[in-house]
Amino acid sequence: MAKVNWKSAKYESEKGFWANFPSLCKGCGLCIEKCPVKCISWSEDLGVYGTPRVEADMQKCIVCGICQMVCPDCAIRVEKNK
Repeated sequence: MAKVNWKSAKYESEKGFWANFPSLCKGCGLCIEKCPVKCISWSEDLGVYGTPRVEADMQKCIVCGICQMVCPDCAIRVEKNK
């Protein structure tokens, strides 16, 4: 059984970082649906409502920020390196 992890999950690459905040993620899946490169998937950890939260594969992520824009709960933060 998966467990709730309340700490933010941060994924980094040379392009930037992607962070998920489990205390805000309700597991709606909009970010997975809208990601243009399909780098977001369900995590084994649970979010705030006991639903699966998401994680990013930074090898595929283009750090576009679309997931951050479509998240209705502000549970994702994306930042490009300069």
